[in-house]
Amino acid sequence: MVVVIRSRLLNFWNRAIHMDNKVKANEYQVAGTHYSANAIQPWDYIVANGLGYLEGNIIKYTTRWRRKGGIQDLEKVIHYAQKLIEVETVRKLKEDHDGIQRT
Repeated sequence: MVVVIRSRLLNFWNRAIHMDNKVKANEYQVAGTHYSANAIQPWDYIVANGLGYLEGNIIKYTTRWRRKGGIQDLEKVIHYAQKLIEVETVRKLKEDHDGIQRT
């Protein structure tokens, strides 16, 4: 337990050092190069387009599948898309229902 806590504290301090030196998040990547090797970072695309969590994960896994997770990442894309369809279907049904009640 002490080793885990110590490891987490060291990780926190390392990140704090990066922030103090004003190193931008796009200038380094924690664990791997599967995002930094892209012409555009997925998180920059996600933020610039105002995408939500589910859409963002679809972009993230689609972008990295060849370099990191392979077919499993593509399965995650499908899984997140399925959830997005479910959420949007319920939202649309609720919106249609609320519209009917207002008239």
